[in-house]
Amino acid sequence: MKQEQTRAVKDNRPYRFRKVEAVILNRLRAGIVFLIFTALTGCQTKPTAPAPATATVESEPVVRAAASASEQPQPQSGHAIIVAGQRFDADTRVVTWAEPGGYNAYRVPPPAPGKPVELYENHGIRKLPDPAGGAPIEPVSPPDLATLREVVDQFVLHYDGKGSSKQTFAILQKRGLSAHFLLDVDGTIYQTLDLCERAYHATIANSRSIGIEIANLGAYPPGETKEFDAWYQSEPSGEIVMRSPQASDATGIRTPDFVARPARPGLVRGVIHGQELDQYDFTPEQYAALGKLVAALHRVFPKIALDYPRDTDGRPLMRVLSPEEFPKFRGLIAHFHIQANKIDPGPAFQWDLVLGTAREEIESGKVTY
Repeated sequence: MKQEQTRAVKDNRPYRFRKVEAVILNRLRAGIVFLIFTALTGCQTKPTAPAPATATVESEPVVRAAASASEQPQPQSGHAIIVAGQRFDADTRVVTWAEPGGYNAYRVPPPAPGKPVELYENHGIRKLPDPAGGAPIEPVSPPDLATLREVVDQFVLHYDGKGSSKQTFAILQKRGLSAHFLLDVDGTIYQTLDLCERAYHATIANSRSIGIEIANLGAYPPGETKEFDAWYQSEPSGEIVMRSPQASDATGIRTPDFVARPARPGLVRGVIHGQELDQYDFTPEQYAALGKLVAALHRVFPKIALDYPRDTDGRPLMRVLSPEEFPKFRGLIAHFHIQANKIDPGPAFQWDLVLGTAREEIESGKVTY
C-alpha cells in the first residue's frame, strides 16, 4: 500500500513537543488524556474524536452556495469537507473523523499487549517552500487556508488493495500512515484528517498533496486471479458482483444491503511501468462521489487543476513522472506517477469519467465558494 516515512522528531519546537507529550500522557492517563490529545493534535479542529452515537456533534459553519445572511447552516450537514477548521460543501456524503462511525486518524492506537510505549506519529505539519530556494521549511504551527491554497496543488489517487475502507484504515493506523480520505465501495467518503495536515501517503508529494484511498482489490498480472476469485462472482444475469468473503458486518459498508458492482463488466487490462496488469473497475457509486469531491477540492484549492498527467497523444500517462516533470505538475495524479514501485489506482481507473463529473458539478453552479 504505502511507503512508510520516517522523520526526525524535534522536541525543541512547541507544536511537536506538545504532540509528543500528548502521546505519552495518552498511555499513562487513558481516561482524560484523549481530550488533551485531540485538543493539541493537527489543526486543532473540534472535535477530533468520534462522538457517542447519541451525541449532537458541534461543527464549523458549512460554506454553501447562495446562502442568505440570516441563514444558519445545520450542524454536521454530512456533505462537507474540513479544511483548516472550515467546512466546505462537497455535495456528496462525507463522514468526518468527528462523526459516529467515522475514521479518526488523530486517535493514537493502543500498543499491543506487552509492548512498550513508543512515540506514534502518522501525520505532520505541511512543509512550506523556502523563499530563498532552500529545503522545504516545517513551520511551528499548521498553515492557514490562504497559505494552503498556495501550497496544495495535487490530489493523489490510491487503491487500497483491501476492498474495504474499514480494513484499510486499521492497516494505516497500524503502520503509522494516513490518507486524508477513504472512499468505500458504496460511494461513502470518509475524511480522517483536516486537509491542513500532511498525511503520510505518497512520500515526496505529501506536503503539496491531498490523498485518497479508494476501496478496490487492486491490479495483478494476467493469470493471477486468486484474490479476484474470492471476491468477484458472476450472477445468473451475467452481472459481476463484488462480495467480501468476510461477514457483512466486518466490511463496515455504511449503506445497508449494498451490493457492489464494477462500473464495467469483466477484467480491464492495461500497462503500467511497462507491466501488463488486470483489474476490476471501481463502482459507479465511487466514480460519482469522487467526481464531486474533485470539484470541491478544485474550488477550495484552485491550483489542483482538472487534469492528469498525459502522454503525447493526450492519453493518461502510465509511468512515473521524471524528476523534471513532477515538480511542474498540478492536478489529479496517480500513486504510480510519483513512485516507480507503485501501480495504484491501476489500469481500470477512468480518469476522464471523474473529470467529466467534476466539470459538470462545477458548471451546475449548485455549490459556489
